[in-house]
Amino acid sequence: MLKTDEQPSADQLSIARLVPHGSRVLDLGCGDGALLAHLIRERGCTGYGVEIDDTNVHACVARGVNVIQLNLEEGLAMFADESFDVVLQIDTLQHLRNVEVMLRETARVGRIGIVAFPNFGHWPNRLAVMRGRMPVTKVLPYQWYDTPNIRVGTLQDFEALAQQNHLKILDTFGLQDGREIRFWPNARASRAVFKFQRD
Repeated sequence: MLKTDEQPSADQLSIARLVPHGSRVLDLGCGDGALLAHLIRERGCTGYGVEIDDTNVHACVARGVNVIQLNLEEGLAMFADESFDVVLQIDTLQHLRNVEVMLRETARVGRIGIVAFPNFGHWPNRLAVMRGRMPVTKVLPYQWYDTPNIRVGTLQDFEALAQQNHLKILDTFGLQDGREIRFWPNARASRAVFKFQRD
């Protein structure tokens, strides 16, 4: 049985605060739709989720969230320029093969893009690597041989990628158990968050 009463995580609630009230939102890799449902209910937003997993699509429908079943690797050609106020990619980027294309598409389709991903620069991850092992944490819960993450990155890696792709970073911080980390986030936060637009 699908659970549709689950609330967004503490990290998702911190990210939700970046979305202006009344925004038209596209949530790429929206999962079970909890974040988008929260934005619709609490911040007066409208929009769509994009998801490939059948179970998550059914969960979105059960929540009353508009969802399109689509493989993000196929791109966002179905959406016109600036169709949305905000495009979200929460824990999606690390699963994609062509990250640069999707970032440029995010900036094309939305006036603002917000991405969040596991920060490989977080100190427990660094410590695990120094000990000769790949990290297994709450944010990176998989063993190296069965992870769905095809790439890992840090806050500094994303800053360089954004500059290379002519994206202007409007805000950046780390998240640790729902708390915003703005002092040394690359070392002190398990998740990286960036808000950006086309330069």
